Amino acid sequence: MNKKLRLVVMGIMGRTPLAGVSWQVLHYLEGFRRLGHDIYYIEDTGDWAYNPEQTTNYDDDFQYNINCEYAVNYIARLMSWYGLSDHWAYRSRIDARIFGLSDSQVSRILEQADALVNLTGSTWLFEEHLRVPVRIYLETDPVIRQFEVIRGDRDAIEQLSAHTHRFTYGENIGAPDCGVPLSQFDYRPTRQPIVLDWWTSNTSMHRDANCHAQTSPCYTTISNWRQSGKDIEWNGETYSWSKDVEFLKFIDLPRRTAQEIELALFCKEAKDAEAVPLLESHGWRVIDAIAVSKDILPYRDYILSSRGEFTVAKDQNIRLRSGWFSDRSACYLAAGKPVVTQDTAFDKVLPIGLGLFGFQTMEDILAAMDSIESDYERHCRAARDVAEEYFKAETVLAKILQDSGL
Repeated sequence: MNKKLRLVVMGIMGRTPLAGVSWQVLHYLEGFRRLGHDIYYIEDTGDWAYNPEQTTNYDDDFQYNINCEYAVNYIARLMSWYGLSDHWAYRSRIDARIFGLSDSQVSRILEQADALVNLTGSTWLFEEHLRVPVRIYLETDPVIRQFEVIRGDRDAIEQLSAHTHRFTYGENIGAPDCGVPLSQFDYRPTRQPIVLDWWTSNTSMHRDANCHAQTSPCYTTISNWRQSGKDIEWNGETYSWSKDVEFLKFIDLPRRTAQEIELALFCKEAKDAEAVPLLESHGWRVIDAIAVSKDILPYRDYILSSRGEFTVAKDQNIRLRSGWFSDRSACYLAAGKPVVTQDTAFDKVLPIGLGLFGFQTMEDILAAMDSIESDYERHCRAARDVAEEYFKAETVLAKILQDSGL
């Protein structure tokens, strides 16, 4: 093993204290810890903290609350659960007050850090961060930043320039068939690290979770419905960020298959609620995503009890063939649940046809579901095999460190 490193992961658990984001961060923290490294979580994005229970609207995309108490308590609870109660810090936007570790402790950690990982690229790096010798920009949502740079956006260029290494979940970026433009910045491909044993038993409950365990009859997914403000105009084309555009293309799916399909849906705006009766009239089951996402264990149980996942991707990743793959879908695979998801060119790096299927058309979806149902146990095992070979946290994160010269 290489030397023990001090690593700082910077993320958005307080900005978005919901299970999907939390599992993403926890996989990085635990994966690095299992590699033998000293890890810290520091959140200092300058963004408002989100409170899913009591919200005040500060922008058009998310609802945020001026009081960060909910976010701080949420982070503290998660860090305590995973034995990291003295390894985290959160800085408030209101008064720059820091919670968890003290200001002096955070400064000392950054002074001694071997590397920082700017997860989702949401943290602006200041002087104290720039002293860390290895600064990793880890992009989980490709496409938008690349277009910002190609258009000469000074903030985007400055942000990327502040890092020594850049990684992206867009594993096809740079390939001849990928339409995402590259400029002066190079990106290394990476993918979601998954702590595999977290998805085969309830962390503290130790429930057996093979593909027969309390399995629902439904294919499910957890998704936003409409997200505004991030569409891209390029060469006369509009590339959408919002998933409702893609779901509506396949709205007749429940009428075409015997399989039940359920969406756990985030409806951020009042007009989004209009989508629920529309979906239900076409045979979809719809539940409130907040109910399964306010904490990490209900989210995890929802995936473990699903028959599999059916989901769509964002138009930007589909038509530009970024190669992006979903954190949530990787968790379904680790749980031994077959995944049917929209083609983004991820099949160039991940195997499809057993346990994992990419689709372009309605006929592709129907064929995938027929294949899964013809030998469900085999596809469950294959889904888990894909996770073990391609998403194991220790393997994914060891490569990031190696590619960063650590």
